Amino acid sequence: MTTTTSARTEVELDLHLERKETLADGVVRLTLNHPAGEPLPAWEPGAHIDLVLGPDLVRQYSLCGNPADRSVLQVAVLREAAGRGGSRHVHDALAEGDTVRVRGPRNHFALVDSPRYLFIAGGIGITPILPMIREAEQRGPDWRLVYGGRTRTTMAFAGQLARAHPGRVELCPQDETGHLDLQSLLGTPQQDTAVYCCGPGPLLDAVEKACADWPEGALHIERFVPKTREDDGPATGFEVELAQSGLTLPVPADRSILEVVQEAGVEVLSSCQEGTCGSCETAVLAGKPDHRDSLLSEKERAASDVMFLCVSRSHSRRLVLDL
Repeated sequence: MTTTTSARTEVELDLHLERKETLADGVVRLTLNHPAGEPLPAWEPGAHIDLVLGPDLVRQYSLCGNPADRSVLQVAVLREAAGRGGSRHVHDALAEGDTVRVRGPRNHFALVDSPRYLFIAGGIGITPILPMIREAEQRGPDWRLVYGGRTRTTMAFAGQLARAHPGRVELCPQDETGHLDLQSLLGTPQQDTAVYCCGPGPLLDAVEKACADWPEGALHIERFVPKTREDDGPATGFEVELAQSGLTLPVPADRSILEVVQEAGVEVLSSCQEGTCGSCETAVLAGKPDHRDSLLSEKERAASDVMFLCVSRSHSRRLVLDL
């Protein structure tokens, strides 16, 4: 099935769970295929999909397989004991042979061209890095992976990465080596290196801080938990004009743009409701958005040509959106 909105088109499929396997302590990999054997949507390193696990249970997971293999999609899921229930459902309820609804893929973590890459992964954050390493190997630039986790037994793919890429992969189990030494990794800015990092929020925050003096655009991170923002002012009301629909709608202080637009009958894709997945990305035709997402870079925020309707608001009295 293909879901169409006034903004763009996105694929939504009911796939077959071909295989569910344990990769490490608390980590399982799901291999999904099309029940009729049809090729699955194309994707590039850094992409993620939504797993629709229930009416109000939608979670995003990075694709960790081979983009050249259109017969399957693969994700690896960490059991989050203190999570909101998505990972527990995957671990405890999903079984081989089940049907799983999938939306996407979408990519806000694409691999840019660079003469050198430094990949930093924390725990399950290794998943989007795997296809990036495959791509880097094919392109030919220099690369290095520093991969941290609580213990070796919790670090999915660690053994195969170390064996396949001797000299390029540094494994750093916290119980053996302590926290990642970000000062030695990032203390000296490099002009020709793209840094890619995925992992828990504290690691991403620390890497952002360590890269403060690096060239603009050198750091690329992906978050599946919203970034803590201390500079968001109080929410105030404003108007949104929907250019395609011919509607002008008031957005009160206690409601999101997404809620108001959907209530008016304009369909907009949405998933996380937290400004992390990117599904509600919408073009801005006029006005100044108040970006409160965890996706856009500072350069993209300054351009203000797109915004994420689930969390962002407006600095101007009116926003004009391409809806």
